[in-house]
Amino acid sequence: MASAALVPESHSHVLAEFDSLDPLLSALRLDSNRLKCTCLSVSRKWLALGSSGGGLNLIQRDGWKQRLFLTHKEGAISRVSCCSHDEDYVAVATSQGMVVVWELNQERRGKPERIYVSSEHRGRKVTALCWDTAVLRVFVGDHLGKVTAIKLNSSKQGKAAPAFVMFPVQIITTVDSRVVQLDYLDGKLLISSRTRSYLCDTEREKFWKIGNKERDGDYGACFFPAGRNLVGQQPLIYCARPGSRMWEVNFEGEVQSTHQFKQLLSSPPLPVIRLRLDLQYDSTPGPPQSLAFTKLLYLSEHSVLTWTDRTIYIFIPQNVQVLLWSEVRDIQDLSIYKNELFCLHHDGKVSHFSLLPVERCVERLIKRSCWDLAARVCHLFQNIIVLSKGRKVLPMDKLEHLKAQLDIVTQQESIAQLEDLMSKLEPLDSACSSRRSSISSHESFNVLDCGIYRVISRRGSQSDEDCESLHSQTLSEDDRLREQEEEQGDLDNVSHASMTADSDRNETLLPFNIQLPFRSTSPRVSLQAMKDSVTSFVRKTTEKIGTLHMNPDIRMRQEVKEDDRLLDVPVNDMSQPEEEKNEVDSHPPSCEEVSLGELKLSTAAAISKIQDPEVLFDPEAMVIILNTWLPYLEKAFSPQADPSDQDSDGEVPTTSSSCNNEDGEEGDFRPELGMTKDEGRAQTDLTKTEHPVIFHVTAPFPIEESLRRDLSSLAMLCLEFKVFTDGKDPLPSDLGSSACHFIQSYFFLLDLKRLKRCIALQYTDCPTVWDTYVQGLQDLTSSTPVAGAIASEALVSVIKLLSDEEPWDSPLLLAHACRMYEKFGETAVRSLIRFYPSILPLDVMQLCRGNQRHFLAYLDSLIKSKPVDQRSSLLQSLVQPESLKMDWLLLAVSHDAPQTSNTLDPEGNPKPNSHLFTWGYGPLIDLLIKLPADYETKQKMSTVCRTFGYWRGYVSLCLELDRRTEALTNIVFLDDLSLIDEVSGVIPETMDEWKLILQLAKSHDSYPHSHDHHQHQNGTENGSSVSNGHTDWPNCITVENVALLLMKVIGTERAWPYLQEWGATESFSDRYTKVCDIMKVAEKRQRALIQSMLERCETFLWSQQA
Repeated sequence: MASAALVPESHSHVLAEFDSLDPLLSALRLDSNRLKCTCLSVSRKWLALGSSGGGLNLIQRDGWKQRLFLTHKEGAISRVSCCSHDEDYVAVATSQGMVVVWELNQERRGKPERIYVSSEHRGRKVTALCWDTAVLRVFVGDHLGKVTAIKLNSSKQGKAAPAFVMFPVQIITTVDSRVVQLDYLDGKLLISSRTRSYLCDTEREKFWKIGNKERDGDYGACFFPAGRNLVGQQPLIYCARPGSRMWEVNFEGEVQSTHQFKQLLSSPPLPVIRLRLDLQYDSTPGPPQSLAFTKLLYLSEHSVLTWTDRTIYIFIPQNVQVLLWSEVRDIQDLSIYKNELFCLHHDGKVSHFSLLPVERCVERLIKRSCWDLAARVCHLFQNIIVLSKGRKVLPMDKLEHLKAQLDIVTQQESIAQLEDLMSKLEPLDSACSSRRSSISSHESFNVLDCGIYRVISRRGSQSDEDCESLHSQTLSEDDRLREQEEEQGDLDNVSHASMTADSDRNETLLPFNIQLPFRSTSPRVSLQAMKDSVTSFVRKTTEKIGTLHMNPDIRMRQEVKEDDRLLDVPVNDMSQPEEEKNEVDSHPPSCEEVSLGELKLSTAAAISKIQDPEVLFDPEAMVIILNTWLPYLEKAFSPQADPSDQDSDGEVPTTSSSCNNEDGEEGDFRPELGMTKDEGRAQTDLTKTEHPVIFHVTAPFPIEESLRRDLSSLAMLCLEFKVFTDGKDPLPSDLGSSACHFIQSYFFLLDLKRLKRCIALQYTDCPTVWDTYVQGLQDLTSSTPVAGAIASEALVSVIKLLSDEEPWDSPLLLAHACRMYEKFGETAVRSLIRFYPSILPLDVMQLCRGNQRHFLAYLDSLIKSKPVDQRSSLLQSLVQPESLKMDWLLLAVSHDAPQTSNTLDPEGNPKPNSHLFTWGYGPLIDLLIKLPADYETKQKMSTVCRTFGYWRGYVSLCLELDRRTEALTNIVFLDDLSLIDEVSGVIPETMDEWKLILQLAKSHDSYPHSHDHHQHQNGTENGSSVSNGHTDWPNCITVENVALLLMKVIGTERAWPYLQEWGATESFSDRYTKVCDIMKVAEKRQRALIQSMLERCETFLWSQQA
């Protein structure tokens, strides 16, 4: 008989369907084409099923006996949610966007009643419902991103208010896209939309965005409460990410790590145990699965559940393991209570699954008399059943009983498989029985209910041979466990995909650890030996460090005193081992160790001084402290007198930044970069300087983490306060070279994020400093896979690879962006918008110094990638320092813009309709000139707009600067009456301004070329191309058109005296007379209508008062 594939022992749980809900749906008449189930929710007591006809069926889960039927005239039921902490309440959302909350009144045996109906989401699709875990409050989210809370007043609380008083709905927030999932725990609301997840503190009304990187699609998020055994630990949050990933987030909304399940999902799916279907399992691994986890549901203390339309996945996220995944077709929605899953299918049917350990599943099948299926499950999962945990539930007598129930004729294959399983259990049973018999002869014991043997020892009854054998067995088990712990420690440093050890998976499923039977503690002698060894090592290390920290003069005096004291010591005290003497004498402190000790003392003193508030606010005192500390840093990392000499071990001494480094320089490992010593030691000669200097991207020798942090802080202060030499301020011409030299020499000490901010704010006039920083980043990443991919692959592949990099906000991303720009040009720059805010516009501006047009295209694409209402705030956050506003405005008006000869006439005034030209970066210009700025900056902006002929911006700035006369004058020159409009332009505020416009229009009409149809062609040149023209001549600014506009604003009767006084009525045409007559009739009818409405209102009010 060919052996079938068996499930590995790492898969200890299965999904089982023991009963069918089809008869229940048939009884509820939810199995027809006209009426079917649309949504579901489950709690401890109820199974709620919403229907397409607007009815809600509530079935009691205990025996599926009692049911309630609630009707809704507001449309089909789209969402339903049962209250978990008070099962007398249920919330329902309909297809019209109405939310209805019911009180079932089961305790008082009354009729269910509606206690609230919310129309806040009317006309929208409600996508999520979630109950508060403590009070009666429902959270609602819809497809436009609106989230509200409905706080309820039930009859249990007493109806102190009248029945007609409705409690208002609180609007929590409105997110930028459709709400995918809501979850609530301990006063915080978790909102997952299509683009990102948000954490809301509903009591303090504070909101946080989770993570920096957005997404595009339906991705869920859920709370992960702390386990009952973990007292004091805060809950976690898990957010779905593209590519089968999850973010692990703490309860404050900070991303802790990213878990990758893509490779783990290449394992074959486990079969679902069904009573009516055959059991099939294919052990062939499949390809890795890159999935979008639409929703995440907390299942137990260890696991999280998610699903697609054809598969159910259960993960143990804290250990990055897949508990199981199984194929279930046509899934529309899913609801869970503890380990029970209720699945709604697209055809309206409902399935009921249970998540069980394999042995518990077999036990249930035996109780249901499903003998053949139980035997086949035992065979398929025999690797789990043979374990001690499985055998406690399925002892040998139960398997014998199962075998006896099988038909010897029709089920012969199942009997053979079961016998094979039982044969594998016999050797272990016999060994245990022999061990029990040997121990029982010397000790008495009793068996607890959980299966643990409690041994009662008899003193002196056990032989020495038994003690030795038991001791050797304990030592071997301890050694084996120690090796497993060391292997586990190594596995923690690699990727999540490598964590697939079967033993680890089995152990993590236990909520607590149980010691193996008959395991004793480690021998006390070995513990004492380890203690003595550690004590000796600490004592020697402390003595050596103390020697390093001493002043050389004090050390010499102390050695002399010790030599004199040794002469007076008796001979028996001098009998210390010769080996210890040789060990102490053979390791004198080297010059490097002495320099490092002095650096530690100097660093500690400097850190202590700069923490003084008086020093923090006194730049001169800070510079003095840094000048005092800097020589110790240079001495500790300076080269030897002769760089070519080697020490006794054959190692090449470390060189400083001013000398060429040898190939034998020793570098340390930087785990945050994932680089080895040889990869991390990137040393590149900068040919831009006169004397090439070598980068030190790694430390020349290992440095303690605490010392490294202090050195990094002081080194960054040196850069920020521009302290590079011993007590001498560098000249402005030498500032850039001094900063470059400092960065190259101590690159391994600098905080890369802080260094980038420092360069952007204090070294804007020294582009070589930025180039040095980027060069260091490139050397640091020269051996990474991304650098190789940029050199050999297409841009799309490189961007996908960069998107999967973690951490996503690393400064090293800038080095990859520089390489991409050097190879792919403007296309690469435009693609960098997806890496904002890791790569800022200031960074791209530095990359594109040689071609500012590329930067302008990037900036415009970045602004347009955001919603319209967020663009201004985004741009305001980017223009730091303030000088960037003018720099970017000059770039925008000078690129892809009309020629100045087409916007300005010879006198410097606007050409008619020149504001209608198309500007390539017009939206960006409008945003820049609308940003808040001081008066001087606004004046400079207006000058720039006038110089380049951007008249819309110029008119807007004139109005903002209270230069209305100048703005109105330019509008007349532009000859577009639509600019004098209450909606889209500016309207004169005083009669003097109206008089000014009429006079300007009269003088403008006297020009020979004004309103010439030959001047206004259908197409006008925009630079060298044809753009949109303007041919709506009644919209030109003439005396007659301005007079009509005045009459429209203030009325015909009021406008006529002014027009006569200003002498504007002489040149009116018949068109003016006709328009005036029409306007008079319209005004008369409008007055009559207003009068009639007022009279009716008055009559109604008097009738109400009576």
